[in-house]
Amino acid sequence: MTSTTRRAVCPGSYDPVTVGHIDVFRRASALFDEVVVAILHNPAKQGAFTVDERAAFIHHQVDDLGNVRVEAFANRLIVDVCAELEAGVLLKGLRGETDFSYEWPMALMNRHLTGVETLFLPGDPRHEHVSSSLVKEVARFGGDVNGLVADEVRDALRERLPRP
Repeated sequence: MTSTTRRAVCPGSYDPVTVGHIDVFRRASALFDEVVVAILHNPAKQGAFTVDERAAFIHHQVDDLGNVRVEAFANRLIVDVCAELEAGVLLKGLRGETDFSYEWPMALMNRHLTGVETLFLPGDPRHEHVSSSLVKEVARFGGDVNGLVADEVRDALRERLPRP
């Protein structure tokens, strides 16, 4: 890629990736030359899925998009990731007002630190209630998560999460 490449970084833990995340990645791919899905993780914290599993789930759902790539980053500021990737934009999907309230101060801090801009992409209202943590909780108690995550993610959640 050249220095004129319009590159956006979509950061998150994606544990697990949901239909809302995939919707944002797909829509972002139409807006930018390249979209980097940055899986951020803290090795000291245990997620439901390994970083490699999360990356595979995402790859399987966006492999038809030639301009989306998935990379993992540990224990780093997202602005440093953006600098390394020569990305001038952080792209965040917002489900609603609560997400905006959470993301706004981070966007201002990131711009203060390095000048990187954060763009907010409104999520599809059909997925407004979908979050990774809620999906895990519903799956853990045997609830139906069909349509909230890809089938392979649903099946992996059923196998991975212990029922109380």
